[in-house]
Amino acid sequence: MATNVPVLVGPVQLRYVQSMTVTEGYRIERIMGSRFSQATQPTNKTIVIEAVLLGPQRLTQKKELEALALVSRLLVAAVAPALAASGIPVVSGLTISLDMQITDLRFTQSVAKREALDVSITLQQVPRSSLSAVLGEVADLRLAAATAAVPSGPAANPIARSLGSFI
Repeated sequence: MATNVPVLVGPVQLRYVQSMTVTEGYRIERIMGSRFSQATQPTNKTIVIEAVLLGPQRLTQKKELEALALVSRLLVAAVAPALAASGIPVVSGLTISLDMQITDLRFTQSVAKREALDVSITLQQVPRSSLSAVLGEVADLRLAAATAAVPSGPAANPIARSLGSFI
């Protein structure tokens, strides 16, 4: 049985992530005096995480996520001193993204799941410096290279096709 590797949002470990979406794009601008357009710079990266907080620590995790979502950098820095110089790091098997900031945080509790909280977290990249942006991209490239080197599933098992009873 494989271990459940958590998604880290700052210091908070999300063990039961249901889905994670990373959205990236590029700003397209028209070249002056020409009919051509060119991608000039990346737009902000957005990450949406849907997870379930389970067990007795679910309310503590809720408070930790709320503390990370504080708007004031000074308040965030007081909670986690390492965040004063950079944003919230998000580390998962899909991406390593530094300088993220929580823009939307939603908790849902239902009758069907009394001992659990569903959480939806939207983070947007807010680079603090060009150095941290470069470090984040280098970490993401290393993750991609390491993931490509690890086999992710069983080899394909081709099944011979025949017309059989259709002839």
